[in-house]
Amino acid sequence: MDTQPSSTDTIQPFDCAQGRPSAPAVRPRLWRPTAIVFVSSACMMVLELVAGRIIAPYVGVSLYTWTSVIGVVLAGMSLGNYLGGRLADRWASPRLLGLIFLLGGLASLVILATEALGLKLPDAWPIVVRILVFTAALFFLPSMILGGVSPVVVKLAVHDLARTGSTVGRISAAGTVGSIVGTFATGFWLISQFGTHVIVWGVGIVLLVMALVFLLASNVPGTFGSAWHVSRSMLLRVLAVLGSVLALAGGTGLASAQSWLKSQCTLETNYFCIKVRDAEREGSAVRILILDRLVHSYSSLDNPKKLIYGYEQVYAEATDYAAAALDRRTGGQGHLRALFIGGGGYTFPRYMEAVYPGSELDVIEIDPGVTEVAYDLLGLRRDSPIASFNEDARMYLAGQPTKQYELIMGDAFNDYSVPYHLTTQEFNERVHAWLAPGGLYMVNMIDGPRREFLRAYTATLRRTFPYVYVAPAVRAWRDSPRVTFVLIASDAALDLDAFKTIDAGDGETFFANQVLSQAETDALLAEGPTVILTDRYAPVDQMLAPVVRGEGGN
Repeated sequence: MDTQPSSTDTIQPFDCAQGRPSAPAVRPRLWRPTAIVFVSSACMMVLELVAGRIIAPYVGVSLYTWTSVIGVVLAGMSLGNYLGGRLADRWASPRLLGLIFLLGGLASLVILATEALGLKLPDAWPIVVRILVFTAALFFLPSMILGGVSPVVVKLAVHDLARTGSTVGRISAAGTVGSIVGTFATGFWLISQFGTHVIVWGVGIVLLVMALVFLLASNVPGTFGSAWHVSRSMLLRVLAVLGSVLALAGGTGLASAQSWLKSQCTLETNYFCIKVRDAEREGSAVRILILDRLVHSYSSLDNPKKLIYGYEQVYAEATDYAAAALDRRTGGQGHLRALFIGGGGYTFPRYMEAVYPGSELDVIEIDPGVTEVAYDLLGLRRDSPIASFNEDARMYLAGQPTKQYELIMGDAFNDYSVPYHLTTQEFNERVHAWLAPGGLYMVNMIDGPRREFLRAYTATLRRTFPYVYVAPAVRAWRDSPRVTFVLIASDAALDLDAFKTIDAGDGETFFANQVLSQAETDALLAEGPTVILTDRYAPVDQMLAPVVRGEGGN
């Protein structure tokens, strides 16, 4: 007959080899196997979610980034499960569990110290190797150590062979629930509320507190032999607690003094590590907006008409072209309506506000933090007529069109991290529905020598728009390992001769000089296999993988 331990008994794991309970473990009020595994699993998933954000400023966000994070964490947990099981069979005890939590907490805190020291890997290494090594250096050890918690807990919890299945099932379920809670809490709240560095520090503290509980509470006998033993035991525990508290306080002070808890980001959001830096370009001061590791925009606070990037010059020339066409249709009585997919530094919306006053300018920027940084640091006025909509562009354009835009400009492709659902034929059809007759849909994108993504995206645009123009942002684009292209799609053919007179104020007819002829575009599409991107099949990450790896053409 099963019996439940009384409040004065100790929980004793069953030793299958001896056919009897093993040595005393820990008092029942401290022994909650499901809670222990819940906490360790939640901490593990918090670290995994934070890993992608911590390494993004160094190696970017790509298919390889998340592949490395998931693979490294799973490899660490797998090895930890194996080693934890071996240790549990030999030395299962709350003291061992406390030691695992202690090492896990210290390994988590080392993440901050390692990052603060500026881990730098050789540039000569392939990018995939750098991403994998960087991720493993920071997160393999804590993953492995925390992977050892579950086997030890199971070993200590199983004291009735008739109930082994239900005991292990409960513990496994608790670990899964902890992982879910850790995932949701981190992705939906913790990162935007506290930032990655404070989160990692918090995980370390939680694990160290767990270690303290088990190291101090383990092997407590039911009764003590004498008052002296009681006094000595209590004194040792009080000193241990005070020492641990002082160590945690001192460690927190050291971390604060060394800025280990201070994020390198100006603002961390659920989407980006946003950094703003002052710099000088072309003889004038500008503010640089960096999203993760990509320089996204240059903004002049004094002169919103100043454009640095080549693709912005193309946008400016195309805007001049659209404005002239609108004037011809309306006799100069119309005003431009432009929609921006991606706000970034709001550089081009501010340019249009200055050059074309009275224009109707709408910006879809998925990250409200980016918009706030633009208001606070990048020169966007709070009373500006530029309207911002903080949502996904696909969701915004999914509804029935409420207006027709002469210009729709895409600027949401962040380095190699491309939201594939904004590249598909279905999305292009939604863009077309919101575009005025003869309006222009402009997108800038990055590709490498193989140009797989460029071919696929151009061919996909042609399924919706009869005229698609491709303009490389650099002259020697065929020999460059990484090129920005501007694509302009429309229902109407562009008057390329008119573009030869448009320089957008920079003294150069950039688009007219760079645009490929239709024959050159056809030849480009014939260079290799061409995929039509759809909601069901859009392997954008795989197409950009050679660019991430720095590979040349075929």
